[in-house]
Amino acid sequence: SGMNGTAIENFVCVIFNVSFMNCTWHVGRTASGETQYYLYWRNSRKEDFTGCQNYIKDIYGRHTGCRFQNVTIENKVADFLINGSRKKVLLICCISNYIVAEILTPPLNITVNCTEASHGCEIQWQPPRTSHVKRHGCFKYEIVIENK
Repeated sequence: SGMNGTAIENFVCVIFNVSFMNCTWHVGRTASGETQYYLYWRNSRKEDFTGCQNYIKDIYGRHTGCRFQNVTIENKVADFLINGSRKKVLLICCISNYIVAEILTPPLNITVNCTEASHGCEIQWQPPRTSHVKRHGCFKYEIVIENK
């Protein structure tokens, strides 16, 4: 329900440093200054929705994002619910089965072992820590070697 143009736009959630998630959005084009938005999310349909505790605000004090900590998403998909209100009128928007992107950390424990005898180097590493990827064969790596 609600007036046209008051729904949020450009909703994006990104996980970083394995367990932190930032969700951001733009205020609806016709939303007035007193319009306020509230974000809730859940990892699976078996769980209850969890409300945002740390909102990002614009210069008018409207919620335009949220910072979550200790996030785990099992399969990159989560459900989000955004309630908006304006002068005691409730506006509801539900974003279901939303795919969450993740900014990965660099690979871990990188070692380089070069020998003169073989005129080559062996480079080893461990996959980056991630919030949801269980199969490390999913990763592809690109190595850039600079001769100095």
